[in-house]
Amino acid sequence: MCKKLSIAFVWHMHQPVYKSEVNGIYLMPWVRLRAVKDYLDMLLILEKFPKTKLNFNLVPMLISSIYDYGYNGEHDIYSRLTITPVDELTDDEKEFILNHFFDANYQNMVLPYSEYKKLYDRRMQNPNCSVKDFTNQEYADIMAWFNLVWFDPMWKEFPELKKLFAKKNGEFTLSDRENIIEIQREIIRRIIPSYKKYQDEGKIEISTSPYYHPIMPLLLDMKDAVFANPNAEYPRLKSDMTEDAAINVKLALDRFEQIFGKRPSGMWPSEQCISEKTLRLFMDMGVKWSISDEGVLEQTLKKEFVRDFRGYLEDPYDLCHAYEYNYEGKKIDLLFRDAVIPNLIGFEYPHHDPVKAANDLYDRIKTKQKKLANSPDKYHLLTIAMDGENCWENYRNDGHEFLETLYKLIEEDEELETVLVSEYLSRDEKSLPLDHLTPGSWINRDFLLWIGEPTKNLAWTYMDEARCTLAKYEKEHSKSKDFDSEALRQAWEELLICQSSDWYWWYGEPNDSGQDDIFDHLFREHLKNIYRAINLPIPSYLESPLGDFIEAHSRYPAAPFDNFELTGTDPDSKWDMGGCIDIPAPPTMQEKRFFNKICFGYDSHNLYLRFDINKFVMDKENGFKDFNQIYIYFKNKTEGYMPSSPIRTVNKTETNIPLLREAYNSEVKITLYKNYHFTAQLAHASKDNLWILQIKNGVDYVFEDYLEVKIPFEDLRVEDNEMVEFFIIQGPMGIVDDFYPQNSLLPVVKPEKSHSRL
Repeated sequence: MCKKLSIAFVWHMHQPVYKSEVNGIYLMPWVRLRAVKDYLDMLLILEKFPKTKLNFNLVPMLISSIYDYGYNGEHDIYSRLTITPVDELTDDEKEFILNHFFDANYQNMVLPYSEYKKLYDRRMQNPNCSVKDFTNQEYADIMAWFNLVWFDPMWKEFPELKKLFAKKNGEFTLSDRENIIEIQREIIRRIIPSYKKYQDEGKIEISTSPYYHPIMPLLLDMKDAVFANPNAEYPRLKSDMTEDAAINVKLALDRFEQIFGKRPSGMWPSEQCISEKTLRLFMDMGVKWSISDEGVLEQTLKKEFVRDFRGYLEDPYDLCHAYEYNYEGKKIDLLFRDAVIPNLIGFEYPHHDPVKAANDLYDRIKTKQKKLANSPDKYHLLTIAMDGENCWENYRNDGHEFLETLYKLIEEDEELETVLVSEYLSRDEKSLPLDHLTPGSWINRDFLLWIGEPTKNLAWTYMDEARCTLAKYEKEHSKSKDFDSEALRQAWEELLICQSSDWYWWYGEPNDSGQDDIFDHLFREHLKNIYRAINLPIPSYLESPLGDFIEAHSRYPAAPFDNFELTGTDPDSKWDMGGCIDIPAPPTMQEKRFFNKICFGYDSHNLYLRFDINKFVMDKENGFKDFNQIYIYFKNKTEGYMPSSPIRTVNKTETNIPLLREAYNSEVKITLYKNYHFTAQLAHASKDNLWILQIKNGVDYVFEDYLEVKIPFEDLRVEDNEMVEFFIIQGPMGIVDDFYPQNSLLPVVKPEKSHSRL
């Protein structure tokens, strides 16, 4: 018989700051929509499993947003439009509806609803449609359906909602839409009381995060970022932000106690970014336990957690324990999550039958347990800690079948148990000691998803400049008679908001929200509010999107190539005159990224591309492990008419991304699998949104150390001094995995033989 294995599920609930303090409205709807789809059903599922215990991490800013929607009557742009009479909608508002009210997972939130799908198909199959192509009633239908499909399946059988789901297009009224929003508010009002009830009954433990969700190690000591990855270029900041970090922790603990009646024992550091100084601050504030990623533990122990090809740990001992960090007579317990399981739940299992996926995870848990049979210790803890909201729409039935099957399998297994973190820690008195901790995060063990990239660094610099200005203002004016302490408080609050991790996550590469322009607007708006609050001039640079500044400094080809040959083996000097796009490591699933870097250049005859292939996608003997395809879409910038067609790849997320919705004139497709290099294909757009394959073409490529591609300008129908713009999709089997660049097309001008410059 195996030793009992304890499992701590820790579901992390977090949304960015979407609220504009200028008009008090939320610019994005995701708190409201996820509140009716994810926050309550993840809790109420426990009614079916009386022996199951779960842990939830609630970020304070999310709680504030939930209160705004539930009790303060706040709106976002989407909900405000939903309750607007359709005959009062402006053309701009109708365009917004067409662009944003289909933001839902196609497979699970559009396809099952035939009426919504009819509207979706009309919108998506005509990229050139205008606001005049839809009637006022159809706008009413679109808004109703968008809000309806975001309800969790558990709510859809309620009588009022059941009637609404049964309606046909043409039947939705203003009263219906108002009712939908009010039902959402009713659900939202149940969230916090339900969490408190389950906490008080001992069914769940709730932890929290620093109030505004900053990257704590970066606020406490920027040297930790350099230590984690010394190869990146970091901004030179002037501010000491240690006090900001302490304020974030204190505000979070105080707010939690106010709402839930007691201070939390655990604190999930934002993005699981952790350092020794972070732990010491937590200890000073009375936090009993914290959590991070297995990569941080690997670095700290200077061990490699070896896994086989399926992701099974050869020896799970080190990862299946709690740890204890001591400093100056104080201690804090640490959990380190298994990193493979969240990736499976978040990215892999949604593509499989949910019951089979749950059984696969159960088998993985049991395999770990068997490997611990000879451990000298009595207690072992498997930590499954991850985002608790963003993956479920990718599952059938919003993940209910997966979770119910998983919880049932665990609950019926007498050798397994789910535990509250604090209860487990009070029982296991043999937490393994840590005398030091290597700084890192849950992504690649460093902080490069939030700093160390040009746009991210610029955002940090703008925030730092605002903080210096604010600190100087307080020092110079705090003792004056007419000093406005409330204005200063508001300014500091805005500053803390600007330190939130989310701004830096979405700026620059590699992440793309599909709405980066809104995030950029909000970030700059909060920075401006600092200057407004203390009545100082707003710096002019805050009037321009950060991406505009960076794009002006991007590396484009400096001059045409001379005597370029495709070899796939030449040194970088061959590409010195070319442009480059460096692709930072993705948050997870690095083996899914086909290439790490793209270079491009040209001469008077051809466009050239180079792809630096990711070492994880191939091996020496068998070549490429998976079926890999690259699509390159071209848009000619010529005055003459040329047919254009929508791209042929399918976006697998619910986000509508502008580049993927535009129409293009030419398409090049390159396919690589195992050791086979298939002939490159060229297609031209034709009328009726179709593509015609061009049998004769001059497109060629070579793959040796890296992939080099030659595309004749003649094949793209580009004349001398004409511009062509393009972007690149990584899309195996025609499904978009990623695309580059994220926000704009890459321009190239075909030179004459005199080598006209870009």
